[in-house]
Parts: sequence; C-alpha cells; structure tokens
Amino acid sequence: MSQFRSVTYLVQHVMQRLAMLVCVSAAIALCLATFMAAIGQWSWISLPLQYRGETIENAGMYAQIALTLLALSQCFFLPSTNRVLQLENSHRKFSIGMQDVARAYATAHAVDRKGLFQLSSEFDSVRERLAYLRDHPDLSNLEPAVLEIAAQMSHISKELAEVYSEERIVRARSFLQQRQEEVETFNERLDHAKAVATEMKQWLHEVELEESVAAAQLARLREEMREIMPELGRESVVKTDPEPAASRDNRDNIIIGMPPKAAE
Repeated sequence: MSQFRSVTYLVQHVMQRLAMLVCVSAAIALCLATFMAAIGQWSWISLPLQYRGETIENAGMYAQIALTLLALSQCFFLPSTNRVLQLENSHRKFSIGMQDVARAYATAHAVDRKGLFQLSSEFDSVRERLAYLRDHPDLSNLEPAVLEIAAQMSHISKELAEVYSEERIVRARSFLQQRQEEVETFNERLDHAKAVATEMKQWLHEVELEESVAAAQLARLREEMREIMPELGRESVVKTDPEPAASRDNRDNIIIGMPPKAAE
C-alpha cells in the first residue's frame, strides 16, 4: 500500500509539473504567434464561424487573441499554484528531523544557560521557551512540532543548564586559569631549584676533587720528607701512650735526633 501511494504521488507530481510547463509553453507560443500576425509576418488562424446564418468575419483572429489572453491569464495563477504545491509537498514529506530538533534545542539551551528563562512551572516554562523559539529569526522556518519538542527538551534539561550556566563556567575557567598560573610559577621555581642543586653538586664535586688532589700531594710530600730526613740526620719524634705509673717512669718515650752524617 505504501509503495502504491509513493508511485501515485510521484505520477501526480510529474503531471503537475508537466501541466505547468505546457501552460507556460502554450502562453509563449500564442503570444509569439499573435504578435507576428499583428505585424503582418504570419497569418491569423482561419476559423469559419456562423452566427444566425451569417458568417463572422475574422473569427479566427478573434479566437486567437482570446486564446492568447486566456493563456496569459493562466500564467498569472502559476506562482500561487506553485506555492500551494510546495506547501502540499512539505506537508506530505514532513517528518521531524533530528538535526532540526537538535538545532532548536541548542538555541534554547544556550539561552537557558544565560538565565533568560525565569518561569518555574512546567507549562509556563515550556510556553516561554516555545515563544522564544518561534520569534527566533533562524528558526522561523521550522515546524511548530519541532519547536515544541525542542522547548520540552530544554525544560527537561533545565537543571543541567543551571549547573553549567555561563556564570559558573566563567568562574570555573577563572579558577582553572589561576591554578594553571600557580603550577607554572611552581614549575619555574622548581626548575630554578634544580639548576641551583645541580650547580652546588658540581661545585661540591670540584671541591672534593681539589681536596683529594691536595691530600694526595700532602701524602706524597710526607713520604718524600720521610725519605729525606734520615739523610739529613733527623728522625721523626714519636710519642707513645704513657704506661701506668706503677710499671714505668712517667716520661715521654722520645727518640733523640742523631747528629748529621759526615759527608763522604
């Protein structure tokens, strides 16, 4: 049944367009023929007519002019006929498209987030939203059913619009921006601290390296002095821990330096 209706609608649509085309073509052809006949380039239509037994002269000319005027008058009705056909087609093809509903709902939701709608009851809230959508210039071509569904959806998501209102979003963005600035400041200070720590660590390594070099040089110098002092007739003085007074005299065990050796 649905296929038969579709085929019928298609045939009707084609025949309507074809009739309009034939009407316009006939009007143009009759106007051209009448004009050419009026200036003497073409002949008028020959039509033998009698009225009360008498032949009407130039009956074809009168008939041709009458047909031309009739065709022209029919062309003036074509724009209104075309609008009626478009209206019928729009009603026949009408279906609630999700894109239209989403567009209308997005408009109402954006206004709701700004706090424009103030009525709280469901009926008044939907009516307020529907009135706004009807007056909106970008949504004037949508069907009333689409606007009504979008208004109902906007009322249902009223709490969502309050939670994500423009004021709260601005405040949240400001808070996040401050947090981001604080994090950037902390990162800058952390990088500076890392640079200082790296510098001090390198400095400490250089100081320890210099100390180890100095200690090695001092140990080498002591070793060289130990080797040189016997040659000079000197020996190092060695102090030992004193033993108890009962076993020994309380004296330092000191090695006396030897006199220098004679030169060979």
